[in-house]
Amino acid sequence: MLRTAEVGMENKRDGAWHDAMYNNRDRVPEHPAILARWAGDSAQARAEGPCELDIAYGREPGERLDVFPAPNGDAPVLVFVHGGYWRALDKADHSFVAPAFTRDGACVVVPNYALAPAVTIPQITLQVARAVAWTWHHIGRYGGDRRRIVVAGHSAGGQLAAMMLACLWQQLDPALPRDVVRGALAISALHDLEPIMNTPFLQGALRLTPEQVQQASPARLPAPRQGTLYSVAGAGETAEYHRQNRLIQDAWGLRRVPVCELVPGRNHFTVLDALVEPKHRVHQLALDLLRD
Repeated sequence: MLRTAEVGMENKRDGAWHDAMYNNRDRVPEHPAILARWAGDSAQARAEGPCELDIAYGREPGERLDVFPAPNGDAPVLVFVHGGYWRALDKADHSFVAPAFTRDGACVVVPNYALAPAVTIPQITLQVARAVAWTWHHIGRYGGDRRRIVVAGHSAGGQLAAMMLACLWQQLDPALPRDVVRGALAISALHDLEPIMNTPFLQGALRLTPEQVQQASPARLPAPRQGTLYSVAGAGETAEYHRQNRLIQDAWGLRRVPVCELVPGRNHFTVLDALVEPKHRVHQLALDLLRD
């Protein structure tokens, strides 16, 4: 549950304040170089492979995913969901995540989803759920163990990762078990979408409604009955990102969210770099979920 005082405070903030809190590209002037590096590293990861690209997980044009197979069978599976405020970026920009985990014996899946304003955030959430369902059904042919699926996501992808723990899988597909996702890692995630609805530079594309905020905000949903969520954010991010990070642990409790941390020396973009640095705490948290 959200704290009443926090909801009331949100209603008193103006658009300029929300833009200042949530416009990460304005806060990190070097972001073009970081994004270019991600794209270059991703192209290299695909070139060096092995990988299978643009596999359809649904009927819509944007419903495609890339698989980086495990070196051996019965491997844990990491599904990585990219960010971009649900309106930008692509799976091709994030292939760089895969090698750090395939080297450790995991299978990695990187899905795409359609972007706003063509779709709503609840629709995007359903697309990612379909990608995870596809993974459960088919990942065995790529060396993955469908009983050991972990979803990680950055920024908007962090919201989507957390939503996968809250998903009612059997309503999506009666063949699925209730615990399709064993764990999730939310990196600089948006756990309550009400502030995003009040952020002018985003709302024009996202067109969030109060009903959508309720449907797609992990912190407004009941705690999952199973699974573990780790939530982290960069210590160099805004107070709002720090609040969002704490919020999911407050809402779901320590049993479901035993890790809620700020990552020293990292901003909204460089905190994702920590995921692929073998000795970094964020990478180790991901491995901990995969080995559970």
